Amino acid sequence: MEEEKELPYINHRRGLVTLSPLVVFFVVYVISSIAAGDFYKMPVAVAFLIASAWAFVVSKPKRLAQRVDRFSAGAAHRNIMMMLWIFILAGGFANSAKHIGAVDAMVNLTLGVLPANMLLPGLFLAACLISLSIGTSVGTIVALMPMAVGLASGAGLDSALMAGAVVGGAFFGDNLSFISDTTIAATRTQGCAMQDKFRANFRIVLPAAVVVLVLYGAMGWAQPSAVHVAATNYWLVLPYLLVLVCAIAGMNVMRVLFLGIAATCVTTLFLEGVSFFDWASAVGTGITGMGELIIVTLLAAGILELIRYNGGLSYIISHLCRGIRGKRSAECSIALMAALANICTANNTVAIVAVGNIARRLAHRFGIAPARSASLLDTASCVIQAVLPYGAQLLMAATLAGLSAIDIIPHLYYPFCMAVTALLFIIFGLGSTAIPARKAR
Repeated sequence: MEEEKELPYINHRRGLVTLSPLVVFFVVYVISSIAAGDFYKMPVAVAFLIASAWAFVVSKPKRLAQRVDRFSAGAAHRNIMMMLWIFILAGGFANSAKHIGAVDAMVNLTLGVLPANMLLPGLFLAACLISLSIGTSVGTIVALMPMAVGLASGAGLDSALMAGAVVGGAFFGDNLSFISDTTIAATRTQGCAMQDKFRANFRIVLPAAVVVLVLYGAMGWAQPSAVHVAATNYWLVLPYLLVLVCAIAGMNVMRVLFLGIAATCVTTLFLEGVSFFDWASAVGTGITGMGELIIVTLLAAGILELIRYNGGLSYIISHLCRGIRGKRSAECSIALMAALANICTANNTVAIVAVGNIARRLAHRFGIAPARSASLLDTASCVIQAVLPYGAQLLMAATLAGLSAIDIIPHLYYPFCMAVTALLFIIFGLGSTAIPARKAR
């Protein structure tokens, strides 16, 4: 929270103008792609470049050099830089594992153990468990996405559908895990215990998870129960198993990826026809293949920092807080604040921190239990982060799966179900703990 104070908001009345770079991006990328009938026609980096240019036009301060400094400060934020290092390591591991045959071996092993009609629910459940263990959606996507794409190819399933199952399961744990950044931010800003927030949050998301698991089971039932499994050297699965085991054990995602890259290097020493330089070339190709993702992340972070600094979040929050009359409208406002802040920051943890204090005051004023407001903040921010085409998770998933983020969004069943269940819990007051409302001071 102290980091946010280092970059104070500039409050002014040009709220809609301040938020207009996001509109420019959506118009340039989404609308033009729809008009062309192909989401690969318009490069997402070009759309962000145009939106960046517009952000410079409408932003303050007046001097261009100062705007460049503010844009660069957003791009160079330590959270952004951490994501970039993960992207680099993920690219190196994913391509080196694919080059030595580790991904194919893992896919064949899974197909040999798990029936094809259980792959969808099995993959979703695996993503839920891994993300709950490690507390990060990005780490879960990095660990599972290459295998998901391979399973889709081997079992004749839609790659976008499998990618959606991984991303959805990844946000199950991101939303609930005790070591997730979003859980820590939500509980600290609302002043509640983690176990209380977990219980309140679990009631909201469990129905969504069950519905999606049943849906995946029904979708998988139509698939053939057996598929052809090619002959494989199963020793090649060791690097991938190492990554999965370390991820489930809760190891830091960067350490996991370093170990994975090292394991592919050691495995190379025992393979015929694959030299050290072949392995090094594969790692290098994987890293450079993350170039567009890194550029898009830097441009998006710069735009969103200009929006934040120029009062975009302040504008949204001030308008949402007007006209609140009761507990349910206060809960809706808390969820909407987190959702809109997430759209403007593309980071669910930062969004929770940005609106946390205001949400806490609203909860205190209208008798909302701290655990309830914390769970609403976390759930709303995770729903939006999961479906943002410029969020780190979807960008990473799309890059690893060789798809467009827009291809995956229609298959994000769990985030959409989570949004519906959260809305139902608010409307009908389900799971709410009654505490006395406070009079406004």
